[in-house]
Amino acid sequence: MCGIAGVIPLGDGTASTDDQIRSMCDQMVHRGPDDEGWDVQDGVGIGMRRLAIIDVAGGHQPIFNEDRTVRVVLNGEIYNFRELRSDFPRLLNGMFAIALHDMHRKKVVLVRDHLGIKPLFYALTAGHLVFGSEIKALLASGLIERTLDVDALGEFLSWEYVPGTRTLVKAIRKLEPAHLMEIDLNVARSERPAIRIAPFWDVPSPGAGGSNGATPRTAGEWEDAIDGTIRECVRRQLVSDVPLGAFLSGGVDSSLVVAAMGDAQTFSIGFDDPTYNELDWAKRVARHLGVDHTYDVIEPRVVDLFDHLMNFMDDPIGDFSIFPTYLISRHTRRDVTVALSGDGGDELFGGYETYVAQQKARTWQRIPAFVRRGVLEPAIRTMRPTAKKKGVINKAKRFVEGLEYPENLGHARWRLFVGEALRKSLFTPEAQRVSATDVGGHVLALRDRAGQRDECDRGLYVDVKSYLVDNCLVKVDRMSMACSLEARVPLLDKDLVELAFSMPPELKVAGGTTKVLLKRVAARHVPRECVYRPKEGFSIPIKHWLKSDFLPILEE
Repeated sequence: MCGIAGVIPLGDGTASTDDQIRSMCDQMVHRGPDDEGWDVQDGVGIGMRRLAIIDVAGGHQPIFNEDRTVRVVLNGEIYNFRELRSDFPRLLNGMFAIALHDMHRKKVVLVRDHLGIKPLFYALTAGHLVFGSEIKALLASGLIERTLDVDALGEFLSWEYVPGTRTLVKAIRKLEPAHLMEIDLNVARSERPAIRIAPFWDVPSPGAGGSNGATPRTAGEWEDAIDGTIRECVRRQLVSDVPLGAFLSGGVDSSLVVAAMGDAQTFSIGFDDPTYNELDWAKRVARHLGVDHTYDVIEPRVVDLFDHLMNFMDDPIGDFSIFPTYLISRHTRRDVTVALSGDGGDELFGGYETYVAQQKARTWQRIPAFVRRGVLEPAIRTMRPTAKKKGVINKAKRFVEGLEYPENLGHARWRLFVGEALRKSLFTPEAQRVSATDVGGHVLALRDRAGQRDECDRGLYVDVKSYLVDNCLVKVDRMSMACSLEARVPLLDKDLVELAFSMPPELKVAGGTTKVLLKRVAARHVPRECVYRPKEGFSIPIKHWLKSDFLPILEE
């Protein structure tokens, strides 16, 4: 795990320098406190900061081939490095962002992993292509204008994260997951090199079966296949030359990961507010599995962390679980350098209540319109939210809010936080002229890309390509790296993703139940009461703290 950066001259662009690459890498010391390295050849500079996990003594980067005509820097881990011999990058299994410079063929290749677990940003200027693991590293190159992307701001206000390739810095873009960028430098110095961006993988269509051989047919066969694949994916990600543990919330996903680890050291945090505290569930799972479990109860003093955490966010996200994610990472880093996480299970197996809301919306539409719009919906809107984390009233209000947004957004309409009318009221007339963003455009485009899938699988596809990569994984990457902790996500192993998307949708969400099959698998390993309980989510009592500890920041 580390951070990478580089500068590639284009056309008549000036050659990069050691000082420039080093200053970019210096912005990412938290990602790699153990080592640093940079190299400039033919004007192309690449560099890295390293968190030593595998081959602690011998893993210095950049790495060269035997005749020093190819050099590479890598952020992340390749789990099948022992087996891999050919077909780069499709057959790579891991989380990675790679920059490879072939000096013989005069080409640079940038690659981002299949699911976008590790970040990779780039910017095309008049004379350079600049890339790196963090936005602040690109800005440190001194080559990029700090101009706000108003379209990206509009999308951020609507979704609480910036989806797709945009960032809030107009010149900086994200290389999409499972994409490769190739820069051909075989041109005259005055010409602009050819740049090609292309996908090398996608979430398979139903029935494809992925790389897992024959597709199982019965529910029992599906259970066995998912159970066995999770165990194999976890086993694959246990490789480490430094101490390794796991986050354990007591929920389905983290419990399955820990169960597959066998002997493990696990970590949890909780809060004084009982509706936001899952520690008892985590303790129960830990006792059942017989693992070494440590936990910490956090008092609401996270306001002190606000400025500190903003230094690591670069592009903002409106997900307040950045605070508990940072706190669990900090707690875990005291004992281990690598932690396995349960992230990804919701997006693969249908774990969000938004999928259920989409199903219930069809039933809701059968109620006569004069009853729905004239009585029920106005009554629900007038209800006061309760102090609980969720509860019937809070869920009902959120359900009705989602119905106000376009139906063709599918389940994603319950993810919208600022609609078109409110967004326009927040923008100045000048900003409205500049911004032409259709706030739901990226969702509609992804739904089209999903192809011929069931509505449930189409929603899952959208989440994997948007909410997961641009919100959830950003949060985990930024907050774990802020603590110099490597967070691994075995449920997002390519093999498991392909298998999950070949499952029948009724084994994911059915009859108001989420994660139908995954819960059956989990019940094989942990007590049923730990599996079949209301979903909590990893969050903090922010609505209470906004009235107290956070009030000064809110007012400012």
